[in-house]
Amino acid sequence: MSTEKMGTVEYIQHHLQNNSICSADHINSTTGLCEGFWVLNVDTLVIAALIGALIVFVAARMGRKLASGTPGGFQNFVESILDFVSTNVRDAFPGHNPLIAPLALTIFLWVWLMNFMDLIPVDLLPYLYQIVTGDPHAHLKVVPTTDLNTTLAMSFTVFALILFYNIKVKGVVGFIKMFLFHPFGKFFVPVNIVMTIIEEVSKPLSLALRLFGNMFAGELVFLLIALIGGTLAVGAAALFWAPLQALLDLGWLIFHLLVITLQAFIFMVLTIVYLGMAHEDDH
Repeated sequence: MSTEKMGTVEYIQHHLQNNSICSADHINSTTGLCEGFWVLNVDTLVIAALIGALIVFVAARMGRKLASGTPGGFQNFVESILDFVSTNVRDAFPGHNPLIAPLALTIFLWVWLMNFMDLIPVDLLPYLYQIVTGDPHAHLKVVPTTDLNTTLAMSFTVFALILFYNIKVKGVVGFIKMFLFHPFGKFFVPVNIVMTIIEEVSKPLSLALRLFGNMFAGELVFLLIALIGGTLAVGAAALFWAPLQALLDLGWLIFHLLVITLQAFIFMVLTIVYLGMAHEDDH
């Protein structure tokens, strides 16, 4: 989408707006956009579901074509990821739970692939979507993890598992005692309750906000770099600004490749650690 057709602010706002559906009473009469809690971000749901389906499809095909003798390059790559996840589970999780390793692997792959959508040129998929729909103003936000709803949904799912295993391992009485007597003992029960609530609530919030904040900031930097070519590279000035844009884009892409991998790794490791804490009787 050319910035000649919209201003800088409008260009950024357009890219940061989800393709949403909602009831008529949740549509802003001024902007025509969906607002409020009961809004479905269709692009987030569809892209995240397609990435999840891709993981299942590739895993199913890989499972049917496993080679025990001399595996190919892709199988070696997949096995290296499995070894990497298994090593982190062994190092960070006490005891054994058959759910933890598959959960950690799913989180790492799904989050990384959703983050990877940020490396696709910011105008490419929205432009193609506008051509398909015939609507030059259609919104398409292609990075699911830049939507706070996505990161909160994943973190609250992990939090539900944390609560489940806390109660399962410690028992209802042990779980209540954790709130009453942790971390300062029986003489500071009110303080313990407040501190434990803060500690538990901070787990899903830290997971969600860390991933969202890093990915949102990365997407915003790509948009600002794209504006160099759209607003400044006009006429003879393009001889200077276009190469600069390409250089900045390449540099940020290489750096951001590390960021998206690190964020997927952190989400996975913290999930393992938090679930490991839930399995400890003395916590």
